[in-house]
Amino acid sequence: MVINTLQKRLSLLILLPVVLLLLLIGVFGFIYMRGTLFGEWQEMSIVKLQRAAHQIDMKLGRITDWLQLFHKTSEGHGGALIQDWILQQLRDMKGIESATLKWEEDQSPESSGMMGMMGGGSSDGRGMMGGGSSGGMRMMMFHRAKPFEVTSPYYDAETGKETVKLVSLLKDESDKVVGRLEVTVRFDYLLEGVKKFGWWQTEQACLIDEAGKYLCHTKLVMTKGSLFGGTDDPFERALFKAIKEKPYGTVLGPGVPPDAVGGFYKLKYAPWSVVLFAEGDKVLAPLIHFRNYYFAGGILAILIILLLIRSVVGGMVHSFTAISKTAGQVSKGDYGQPIPVRGRDEIAQLTQSFNTMVEGLKERDFIANTFGRYVDHGIARELMKRPEASRLGGENREVSILMSDIRGFTPLSETLPPEKIINFLNRYFSGLIRVIEAHQGIIVDFFGDAILVFFDPFDESVKPMIQKAVQCAFAMQDGMSEFNREMHSENLPALQMGIGINAGEVVVGNIGSETRAKYGIVGSPVNLTQRIQSMAEEGEVIISDSVYRHVQEDVRVIRKFSTTLKGVQHETTLYAVGAIEPSNLH
Repeated sequence: MVINTLQKRLSLLILLPVVLLLLLIGVFGFIYMRGTLFGEWQEMSIVKLQRAAHQIDMKLGRITDWLQLFHKTSEGHGGALIQDWILQQLRDMKGIESATLKWEEDQSPESSGMMGMMGGGSSDGRGMMGGGSSGGMRMMMFHRAKPFEVTSPYYDAETGKETVKLVSLLKDESDKVVGRLEVTVRFDYLLEGVKKFGWWQTEQACLIDEAGKYLCHTKLVMTKGSLFGGTDDPFERALFKAIKEKPYGTVLGPGVPPDAVGGFYKLKYAPWSVVLFAEGDKVLAPLIHFRNYYFAGGILAILIILLLIRSVVGGMVHSFTAISKTAGQVSKGDYGQPIPVRGRDEIAQLTQSFNTMVEGLKERDFIANTFGRYVDHGIARELMKRPEASRLGGENREVSILMSDIRGFTPLSETLPPEKIINFLNRYFSGLIRVIEAHQGIIVDFFGDAILVFFDPFDESVKPMIQKAVQCAFAMQDGMSEFNREMHSENLPALQMGIGINAGEVVVGNIGSETRAKYGIVGSPVNLTQRIQSMAEEGEVIISDSVYRHVQEDVRVIRKFSTTLKGVQHETTLYAVGAIEPSNLH
């Protein structure tokens, strides 16, 4: 049972901190790495999306540059030739299916300004206007152009391809539309660079317009034609809301860790956004693998520790059992023989220390027993805790001192045989000792029929001990009544006792020699207490002024007087006091 208990405690004592440490490291490491991985994914996703948006914007930007150059042709002469040249440059660009310029049918040369004539109607796929009524070439006048708009991809039946149109409306000074410039671009040409990125094939990505319509996507779950953010998925709706409010960013889905993460980046030249998705588990896949390996390693470490405890603790248990058994005998007062010391390790040192301790306990028990003959056992234990209690010398400390003496005992002792006198004193002192111990008094010595006691506050205030001394004196006087009744039953005369109490600074400690000493007090307050006691009449308790100051609210003064005590030059004020009766309390 002892072995099992020791092994369990050692296992718990060693394993618990290890398990807690491993758990804390694992939890905080997981939280930190989780945040790091998500942070890195967010940063990388923005970079990826930025590259994709730049690929599309770069192609649209080249077209936009030519459109802006076309808009400037309204500011100078020779516009028809320049416009035709610009249209031709657009048609020759890679990925452009057509570039057309359409003038409104109701525009006349007068309303269009004094520009060269072009045929009424619209251009064909190559942009040349049909012959007008005059048969010449001309350009319609326009004052400004509305910034171009990019349409969503649509299927062109003529070419059999999915195309996108860049449309710019040409307006006169009255803000009336006079013409329309359209550039048709193959959609797959815009996505050509984007689809070459590795992440486009391996991750969920899509291109959406302002309304949330899918323009293209990489996964079948993104059904073409459905609206992004139009589902009940709170993550998708939150991501779509962020797309409307910010040019780029990332959004974490619900859950800890999040179930999904998303990033987006808006294009500059088209009202589109590139969106990238990832599942939380895939982002955290390296961390999840590490977590599994970490916990597997932790369990293995715990098993190894358990094996080490089981192998090492066996030898320790034998020594501990011997020490435990001997300790139980010592607790009963049987010190027995010293435990054999084997080896030179820490267990051997512990055994040797235990043997030394037992020897010390033998000596200390002797001292404690000696103290216990004069001092309450509780106080003796308190004294033994103090270093000065085990060596000669002492320290200055303010204490309360009590001395009692039987009045008329000397004449009585002359009429009784010695054995009766000893019996009488033993019974007398037995009753007093019980009262003194109950009030935590320390007996210094017996002087015939007199007894000297002091009340040590140790390191506390002296007032409570002065109060205990006065209460002890009253209890001693009360005990004399019972003692006298016993004496009367044996045809012995009744006796009375006088008590004196004083307080002052004395030397407290061991007095004597290395071979014989006693714990007591030395100082003039001790002699003064004896003088005060001599002034007490039968049944009186006399206290000094130093005592009265601390107990004046707890006693009633029977008489107050001043006298000159032996060894004291000036008069001393003394008080004969009694206990306050409950009926006198207010």
